[in-house]
Amino acid sequence: MSTGIILIVIVAVTVILLVTWGIITYNSLISKRNRVKQCQSGICVVLKQRNDLIPNLVAAVKAYMGHENEILTRITDLRSHAASAAEREQIREGSEISTLLGRLNVAVENYPELKANMQFLHLQGQIEEIENELQAIRRTYNAAVTEYNNAIEMFPSSIIASWAHHTQEELIEIPDQEKQPASVAELFRS
Repeated sequence: MSTGIILIVIVAVTVILLVTWGIITYNSLISKRNRVKQCQSGICVVLKQRNDLIPNLVAAVKAYMGHENEILTRITDLRSHAASAAEREQIREGSEISTLLGRLNVAVENYPELKANMQFLHLQGQIEEIENELQAIRRTYNAAVTEYNNAIEMFPSSIIASWAHHTQEELIEIPDQEKQPASVAELFRS
């Protein structure tokens, strides 16, 4: 074999390997981006389920509580707005609703009749279950976003990512009020 033929074979194999790598990397980035979208959609589905339960919870609580109307009003407003909001805004407002629902559960402690009401207990259990599911899907979303963002930023896949116009996704941030340590004294005040 001549040197020219060997050089042509080496170049051809190199080109084939680079093209194969490019296709695999491109498809991997698409897969990661779609996983982020799937998780985002999953969050919205769980938020919708929770938002469908909130009117029932508010109605049950209003029958027993008077002065916590501020919390109930804010929850209702956020729920109404979330129904027509974009996915990113739904996710942000969902975090605020989670915080308010936690405050509502603390306020409920002052109403023994309400705590004994079967309808309320059932609704509270459903919302707690949905909140747990929401936390799990948020963690899954953040993991998918981190994996996708890493693939976009890391060399050599960053070459294909910039060529295909992939942009970074935002992680779900926890609101500042949820980062504060819980005050046990506040929980036990009557």
